[in-house]
Amino acid sequence: MSNEKGLQEENIRVGTKQTIRMVELGQAVEVYIAQDADSRITSKVITLCEDKGVKITYVDTMKNLGKACGIDVGAAMVAIVND
Repeated sequence: MSNEKGLQEENIRVGTKQTIRMVELGQAVEVYIAQDADSRITSKVITLCEDKGVKITYVDTMKNLGKACGIDVGAAMVAIVND
């Protein structure tokens, strides 16, 4: 992620369950998915985003995605939600 502050200033939900919930409720504007996350986990979210018309952005690693969110652990996916 090129922005030093990353996603910290965005209204986000971190993690698979939260991301799926936000997409299903129509509140997700964009979803970030780590490319090194388990495909069994990400495939459902990718399909769901495609069905709902939610933009998907891929990040190289879970570690970098977690860091962009301001957390000390990796994150498989993150949803940016409407305010």
